[in-house]
Amino acid sequence: MADLPTIRWGIVTTGLIASWFVEDLVLNRPDAKVKHIIQSIGSSSLEKGQKFAKQYCPTQTPQLYDSYEKVYNDPNVDIVYIGTPHGYHYRDCLQAIAAGKNILCEKSFAINAKQAKEVFDAAKKKNVYIAEAMWLRHRPLYRKLQELLHQDKVIGEVTRVYSDFAVELDIPSLPSTSRYKDLSLGAGSLLDIGVYSLTWLAGGLEERGSENTELPRIMASQRHEDGIEVSTVAILEYPDGRQGVSSCTTKAKGAPSRIFAVYHGTDGHIEVSGDAPSVPESFTVWARQKDSGSADKVLFDKEDYEKKEYTFPKVGRGFVWEADNTALDVLEGRKESKIVPWATTMHVLEIMDEIRRQGGTVYPGE
Repeated sequence: MADLPTIRWGIVTTGLIASWFVEDLVLNRPDAKVKHIIQSIGSSSLEKGQKFAKQYCPTQTPQLYDSYEKVYNDPNVDIVYIGTPHGYHYRDCLQAIAAGKNILCEKSFAINAKQAKEVFDAAKKKNVYIAEAMWLRHRPLYRKLQELLHQDKVIGEVTRVYSDFAVELDIPSLPSTSRYKDLSLGAGSLLDIGVYSLTWLAGGLEERGSENTELPRIMASQRHEDGIEVSTVAILEYPDGRQGVSSCTTKAKGAPSRIFAVYHGTDGHIEVSGDAPSVPESFTVWARQKDSGSADKVLFDKEDYEKKEYTFPKVGRGFVWEADNTALDVLEGRKESKIVPWATTMHVLEIMDEIRRQGGTVYPGE
């Protein structure tokens, strides 16, 4: 570790997602590309910060602050990790940018594309790095899947993708201040978990990072309870006929099969599985064998396909690749992520904006 480049993090908020991220930053990994230092932690009180630091980074001694602003103004911080609820991202990013800090901000990056554009414009003007923390795109599993789909074309041309994220939450029993219930915080299944379903679709139907990706035709429906969006279904149709079906809900558990995404191609299909779309573990390629004649069959016959499983080991909570890649971006002087460039974040937000427009979900200030 002593020979590795070092990055100093400022952690903003002491919530669950921040705890997972920090746990991974301090992991002792033989394959680490960067030495991560927790330089400072900002919370609403020093007591919260002390408890957080003791539990999640006991091997380091970060500077503790009773406000986020003090983290932004800490001259020893190289990059700020923002793990606040969606509704605060716009505010927190702009404050960190004003202080001249590089930023990794949790997904969903903002409430809407308009907010995101303002943040990116501010970052460009200030010449600082900023990226959305969509950790899924950094995972070796996701990147290998992209390689097999778009370079090796193991299932031919991708024609259709389906992905679903289902979580059962008892939202009525939660306090009104919960991020699952407070519209000012971005409450709703789409921004929280539906963004993963859309990311799996993008992995098959779009070239990652393309600034010229055309917005697909979108047909969407949403269900609300007590003013909170609890279910979303969207069909994305591209000019060449490719289709994606994205769904999410906080009203049901995930499928018992643990398969949450399926890619259909002209020469086979791929099934992705795991405990949830945010924590994938493996995928199975079903490639049609030559001269199998399966294209003429109505029903799927396993005998006509070559099956190959790809399994990926768990490493910490799964944030290690995102942390390393982001740190290297900053250390090498980049202003955008190689894995999640601004255009990618904007594109997904524009899709979610249209889904919400059709579904009738509106957040305060829009």
